[in-house]
Amino acid sequence: MYPPHDRMSIQTKGLPVQNPMPIRSLCTAAAPKVEMERALSQEEAVVSSTKNYQDDLQNLGLRIKQHEDHIKSLRTQKNIIEDSILDLKVTIGKYHTSTESETKKEDTRSEEEIFEHLVEEKSAAGLICQLKARHDIPVSHSPPVKDVLGIVATLGYLDDENLSRLLAEFVGKEAMLALVCKTFDGIKALELYDKEGAINRSSGLHGIGSSVGRTLEGRFRVICLNDLRPYDGEFIADDPQRRLDLLKPKLPGGDIPRGFVGYAVNLVHIDNQNLFCVTTSGHGLRETLFYYLFSHLQVYRTREDMQQALPFINDGAVSLDGGIIRSPGVFDLGNREDAQVKFPRISGKSSLPESYYEVESSLKSKKWNQERLVDEIRREQSFLDQAKFNFEIKKKEFVRFLAQSSQYAPAQYAPAQSPAGRERFAPR
Repeated sequence: MYPPHDRMSIQTKGLPVQNPMPIRSLCTAAAPKVEMERALSQEEAVVSSTKNYQDDLQNLGLRIKQHEDHIKSLRTQKNIIEDSILDLKVTIGKYHTSTESETKKEDTRSEEEIFEHLVEEKSAAGLICQLKARHDIPVSHSPPVKDVLGIVATLGYLDDENLSRLLAEFVGKEAMLALVCKTFDGIKALELYDKEGAINRSSGLHGIGSSVGRTLEGRFRVICLNDLRPYDGEFIADDPQRRLDLLKPKLPGGDIPRGFVGYAVNLVHIDNQNLFCVTTSGHGLRETLFYYLFSHLQVYRTREDMQQALPFINDGAVSLDGGIIRSPGVFDLGNREDAQVKFPRISGKSSLPESYYEVESSLKSKKWNQERLVDEIRREQSFLDQAKFNFEIKKKEFVRFLAQSSQYAPAQYAPAQSPAGRERFAPR
């Protein structure tokens, strides 16, 4: 054994030990802070999303109001036009006299002669004329032909038999017999095809022809008014026939060439109901159909006059003694053809005053505007319905969002707000 003094003396000295209580206190103190920051972050997200919903609802509400105001304005315009239409109808009724029907008798006979000749044609034009002449045929108002305005040869009149035949020769028989439709849908209804692209002869105009014993063979031309490029210039002021204000050919000294009669497009007389609003864009037959057929075709008294004016002829010319220039450098020579298909002749002048035609044109224009407004109201109503539908969808999304995020939403966004608050974004 070791001596007592050799033994290691062990002295126990306490190590400094930190109290664990402050650490636990720090942890428990930090936890509410993190939770609070998380809650604040979620609350901010709720506030931001809520504002976005509110902005969307406000914009949709404004859009609804705009559509409603536009519809109200359109209906006001429509009511004003309808009142004007009634007034104009009364005015027109006062103009009609027995003398008007007398002065048109000769014109009617001329037109009937053209119709009789066309009916004999074994063509689509002949079939259309037959349907229009025979009211006992029920298919005359069927979809395949209801968009057909008429035949080129029956839509214009001339006061000179010679000029009528001359212009008919210039246009050509195929164009004179062309069917005139208002829209491309009308053209599609005239002829249908099977899957192989062959003509379906039991439908369209072919089907109608078969039903009345007139089989259509060969091709026939159809003109769509809506697809023609119309004349875009001015019209002669105060002209009841709405003639085109075309620049007359001028010699270097400023004089009009000798023998110049006028432009063919302006020499054609057009029924008043076809002067306005024949197409969906409001154009009449002169600036569409007849401008397409004649453009700036000039009419001279003699070949000599026409030849003297050659430097000023850009779109062809004809002379009353039978000369024809198709275009600069292209001439038709030889004997004149006796055109069987020609424009009807105007034999008499109506005793109605010019103011009558002005009123009638105004009535036609207002009727067209009325139809346009009805279409606009219908279209605007569809936009309004869609806007209201979008509003309701967005409002339901907003309410669902508030319900799901109610624990984070500030008091002013809580779903349990007053009914007045819930109706804040309701469309009126």
